[in-house]
Amino acid sequence: MSPLRIAMWSGPRNISTAMMRAWENRPDCAVSDEPLYAAYLAMTGADHPGRDEVIAAGETDWRKVADALLGPVPGGRPVWYQKHMSHHLLPGMDHGWIHGLHNFFLVRDPAEVVASYLRSRATVEPADIGLLQQGELFDELADASGRAPTVIDAGDFLAAPEAHLRALCAELGLDFTDRMLHWPAGPRDSDGVWAPHWYEAVWRSTGFEAPAAKDVRLDARGQAVAEACRPVYERLRSHRLRP
Repeated sequence: MSPLRIAMWSGPRNISTAMMRAWENRPDCAVSDEPLYAAYLAMTGADHPGRDEVIAAGETDWRKVADALLGPVPGGRPVWYQKHMSHHLLPGMDHGWIHGLHNFFLVRDPAEVVASYLRSRATVEPADIGLLQQGELFDELADASGRAPTVIDAGDFLAAPEAHLRALCAELGLDFTDRMLHWPAGPRDSDGVWAPHWYEAVWRSTGFEAPAAKDVRLDARGQAVAEACRPVYERLRSHRLRP
């Protein structure tokens, strides 16, 4: 049987790494952590924490990355979960390879994303949080397939992780296992080399955190970025999984 290749398209400061943990805890699943990150940094010159280390450790030719993601699965596993950041898709990158994957979208309220992003970075622009790119890719995939791809809203997911994971597995024709709900704390060999800069909370985690009320406070610039992305968020959220 052909391996099942899952692409989860997210923006930063979401539950994307915890979601990767859930899939990696399945014994039948290999995972890849942001395989386009090195290419994104090399092509944009963006000054991210650990930039030089990320570029040195990764593949900077996006074409080679795409070929590898359609090639043999690490460890010969039957399932391959690929954690992608949508803003890593840059103008000039062909998207044909993406159509060979089972694509899902993970979204989060943009005000919460911006607030979290600004705790680690000095400034933020709409393109930094991935929602605009998610909207473009969503439309491309929907037009090509004639159906809207499945969207997962992080807030809804955290309120009912088991129900959402069961529904995702059913859509993919996989058996659900409760191993997806809990995992050992600490780093993984599969974590990107940028993990020390971003994954502290995930390294402490052993499962999905229960949702909590967010006291989001943004200055005028942060609010403007969140509102610029909100129409795309609301449109994608209207297609969210409702298990």
